[in-house]
Amino acid sequence: MARILLAEDDASLRGFLTRALERAGHEVVDCENGDDAIDALDAGPYDLLLTDIVMPGADGIEVARVAAARQPGLRIMFITGFAAVALSAAQASPQAKVLSKPVHLRDLVTEVEKMVAAA
Repeated sequence: MARILLAEDDASLRGFLTRALERAGHEVVDCENGDDAIDALDAGPYDLLLTDIVMPGADGIEVARVAAARQPGLRIMFITGFAAVALSAAQASPQAKVLSKPVHLRDLVTEVEKMVAAA
């Protein structure tokens, strides 16, 4: 399946997302903030970046910008609980998918699989 870089500052949500994606057969490298996710890019390549937008340190939009520069063609999916932030993410990275929190794990896995299949 896919190799996914996950950046999410909420520890319980990060755990749920990681387990759901791993159960679906994906390899997940999870990070608790944007700075750690940028550092983890060195362990790439990845098939997908799944990132919260609002996090300590580098936000998800910055993580996506750096990731796209280092690995052109990387699929990007944002997750956020803030509608206004979702709009700015969609404008900053038009090819990215934006999901709103709360997100059902089944829906997230389905969207991840659609994005990976489109690669």
